Amino acid sequence: MSDTGPKTLRTLIVDDEPLAVERMQVICTKIDALSVVGTANDGAAALRLIKALTPDLVLLDMTMPEADGLSVARQLAKLEKRPAIIFVTAHDHFAVEAFDLDAVDYVLKPVATDRLERAIERAFARRGSQDVPQSDWLTELWVPHRSELLRIDVSQVSRIDAERDYVRLHVADRTYLLLQTIAGLEKRLDPTQFIRIHRSNILRREKIRGLKHDGLGVWSVELADGATMRIGRTYLPKVKAMAGR
Repeated sequence: MSDTGPKTLRTLIVDDEPLAVERMQVICTKIDALSVVGTANDGAAALRLIKALTPDLVLLDMTMPEADGLSVARQLAKLEKRPAIIFVTAHDHFAVEAFDLDAVDYVLKPVATDRLERAIERAFARRGSQDVPQSDWLTELWVPHRSELLRIDVSQVSRIDAERDYVRLHVADRTYLLLQTIAGLEKRLDPTQFIRIHRSNILRREKIRGLKHDGLGVWSVELADGATMRIGRTYLPKVKAMAGR
């Protein structure tokens, strides 16, 4: 960690299950970088305590009665000075919404100390980069992988395919499924980096080597690895415009 700034994060634990709060308190005592300043068992209490205690970090359960974790995070987003948020939950399908709300991390239950420590490192890194302008476009994606969520830098994604309510991310020689529609993801990707060529496919622009006319108005893109992919008629004008045609 940097020699500047606080060495510990004043932390509020929010979970509607008392046993889960107790377990998280035990884990936090094992992490020197955390100082627990309070706990809350519902969203309304969490918001009151955040205003009263001004914690640096909130370990926030996702599913709670009435005001859930996402609702709390939306309220915090309105604050001029808001704490960092690490969502702690048993469910992996809220990840997209969580990172839309600028969450530092998304940790799955049961929480392992080393996994939370990695999340805390991200919280410190976020504090150190608060003055750096943030991009309007997605810079990272979090996908379920084994018992946790895996961070994927968007710059590593070469292709995205639609699979019903999911998208398949192609990263080097591996693929990952993410619960997100391709239309929803397209809106959040930098159009100077990605282009949709078909209702089922988005490509990284730099992976496109050229365009090929297959006859009868049908066009394909030629990829850097020699493969070809058909361009949907709806998307053909935009793809041609990319090539200056």
